[in-house]
Amino acid sequence: MTLHEIVALANKGQIFSAQFIKKNGEIRDMVCRLGVVKHLKGGELKYDAKARNLLPVFDMQKKAYRMINISTLRQLKISGQVYKF
Repeated sequence: MTLHEIVALANKGQIFSAQFIKKNGEIRDMVCRLGVVKHLKGGELKYDAKARNLLPVFDMQKKAYRMINISTLRQLKISGQVYKF
């Protein structure tokens, strides 16, 4: 599944869960959403997240922005529908 397809599945602001493998090898479950701008402090990323196959999300539990590596994504749950990779 491409980054564009994932973004299309999770409408802007919709809460969803993602399971992926972190850089250190741990499996992480995260409740997150796309399109959150409330906590931005200005400035821009110094790299292109899309080019690095990263999805910027807002972690609802930690109240912070995080990046999900699309290539290590294992599962998404959006509106009760589970998508496994």
